Amino acid sequence: MEFIVEIIFQFLGEILLQLLFESLAELGFHGLADTFKKPRNAFLSTIGFALWGTMAGGISLLIMPKSFISNLGLREANVAITPLIVGGIMMLIGRLRDSKGQTRVGLDRFGYAFVFAFSMAIVRFNLAH
Repeated sequence: MEFIVEIIFQFLGEILLQLLFESLAELGFHGLADTFKKPRNAFLSTIGFALWGTMAGGISLLIMPKSFISNLGLREANVAITPLIVGGIMMLIGRLRDSKGQTRVGLDRFGYAFVFAFSMAIVRFNLAH
């Protein structure tokens, strides 16, 4: 039982770290929302969010150089699970913003949020101790 609780807390640490960075990025994009009124190329936007996620992963390593998850198999699972969870949470935030009449940005959509979180997770998987 203790092992399961430990695994849950390790995953929660990684999820919260990625959610924090993605939320900060989303707030920054909302500050620039008026400059992004015209539609963008989806392919280029995806590459951009992947690059932003990679940079966020690098910055997160400066703040938190150790992974919350020590087991290699669980760290591999984290690369898939955490971006799905974070992408879903960001999508819900986007729906909430939409229902309040606020402008939605790329990170308020599941696909872009997933790409950002996945890029960040890959960096942390490869470089975190």
